[in-house]
Amino acid sequence: MADHQEATITLPSVPASVAAARRHVMETLRAWGLPAEADAMEMLRLIVSELATNAVQHTFGRSPTFTVDLRLEETERLCLGVTDSHPGRPRRLPAAVQQDNGRGLVIIRTLTAESGGRMRVVPAPGGGKTVRVELPWLPVPTG
Repeated sequence: MADHQEATITLPSVPASVAAARRHVMETLRAWGLPAEADAMEMLRLIVSELATNAVQHTFGRSPTFTVDLRLEETERLCLGVTDSHPGRPRRLPAAVQQDNGRGLVIIRTLTAESGGRMRVVPAPGGGKTVRVELPWLPVPTG
């Protein structure tokens, strides 16, 4: 495996693109050696689903597309980012708010921290933002 691998896909900001983003990430991770049954695969499936859903639902039509970037750095760190062109940053909801949605970033932040990683929101070149998750890459035993 190369020391540095990347995969990127840009999709329209429509609900069907969430499944396409998830499929792209899962196929890429399998190609990079992460077994489909690995615990990390389910966590990453949830993370990309939440981030892609946010890019579609919370940009209010101001981001016609979103981009999913995956980067494996020196087989040590996996970076997953979802970029949209909406200028607003995600907002944290108060814990007392009782509703069925709006908890995605809290879930992502918790899963990421429990896995020894971190989540950040950074300005994207040309406007908008990227929600980036960085996780340790768990080497897959060979042989």
